[in-house]
Amino acid sequence: MQRVIDYFFKTLELLVVLCLLAMVVMVFGNVLMRYLFNSGILISEELSRYAFIWLTYLGAMIAMREGGHLGVDTLIKHLPLFGKKFCFFLSEALMLFCNALFFWGTFKMHDLQVTNISPVAGLSMIWIYGLGYVVALVMGAINVSKLFALFTGKLTETELVQVVEAEGLKEAEAHIASDPSGSANKGARA
Repeated sequence: MQRVIDYFFKTLELLVVLCLLAMVVMVFGNVLMRYLFNSGILISEELSRYAFIWLTYLGAMIAMREGGHLGVDTLIKHLPLFGKKFCFFLSEALMLFCNALFFWGTFKMHDLQVTNISPVAGLSMIWIYGLGYVVALVMGAINVSKLFALFTGKLTETELVQVVEAEGLKEAEAHIASDPSGSANKGARA
């Protein structure tokens, strides 16, 4: 099962790359057409906008799986174990609720988006906004799996703090901690 999930997310990463490549080609091609021939390709403007929407949704799913979304752990890393578990539960439960709202909103707008046709490409807008179904289900499944791991005791205390450290932050904190006189900070301020 884990291999299927890994292949699914590798496919999403490939789709993100393809969306980005399509955007670059369409926008750059349109810029060249405008400067060289004083005309443009109308469909490229619309399709590059749709590729950007897909890229954003797909990237959000990938970032959630990898724990790459922004977060602040200033308070949580100082809480006792129960506090960390409670905050983890609250965070995942609220995200699951938001994903349910996202799915419900996409469902409520489905009939309108099916009949709404894009002006230039002639696509049904459900091809653009219907991705909300996939995003809500995938992110909701990630939330449910994290909550299941919490309730079954499979999470360590460090996994309860979901913020990914920035590059070099641990080394900088270790350097500051190893210099009790604070001379490294004094030189930086001068």
